[in-house]
Amino acid sequence: MTVMPMFPLGSVLFPSMPLTLRIFEERYLKLLGDLMSSESPQFGVVLVSRGSEVGGGETRMTIGTVASVTEIGTTDEFFGLESFGSRRFHVNDWLPDDPYPIADIEFIPDLVWDDTLMPARVHLESQVRKLLTLVSEFGELVFGADIEFSDDPISAAWQMAGILPIGELDRFDLLSSQSAEELIARAYSIATNGIDTVREMLAGNGDTDRPSPLP
Repeated sequence: MTVMPMFPLGSVLFPSMPLTLRIFEERYLKLLGDLMSSESPQFGVVLVSRGSEVGGGETRMTIGTVASVTEIGTTDEFFGLESFGSRRFHVNDWLPDDPYPIADIEFIPDLVWDDTLMPARVHLESQVRKLLTLVSEFGELVFGADIEFSDDPISAAWQMAGILPIGELDRFDLLSSQSAEELIARAYSIATNGIDTVREMLAGNGDTDRPSPLP
């Protein structure tokens, strides 16, 4: 039985992706204090499927990612932390919030890389960069098309999935992938469909230099 503090969010955290949090809610300030006293501070992140991040009572997904804390800081305005996604897990049982969410979890085995997937990984990177270039026509993105990916192929695959400009339920489906092949194939399909959609939107504007905002 592995018990871990949890931070339900309105967004999905992928392995090998960064997470910055500003913390102001009392229950999570207590969590922050507990993390500061830990030698290896970490907590679980799960997607809120219904309800709000703030106040409690939300409905939570049962697959998430461990956030490993790299820095905890404070200013006059807020408390916060920097972290990155590491291992995925499945929630076996939610324990009473005391005072923040806590769960009994089981780690999901890491995805295994196979060198035969390298051509698919290369094609995925090409499509992801192409999609980000097109979407950048609509405004500034958090991650640009020139982003550098990890030299580790599994980490790179997670990063490519993590920067796709898609909804959180689609991101959760990607997080639930059971193999590297499945992750790459799903992300490639999403990126390719996204490219087609954005191109249609740009063509419909009649002026590719000044596109209208995404719906």
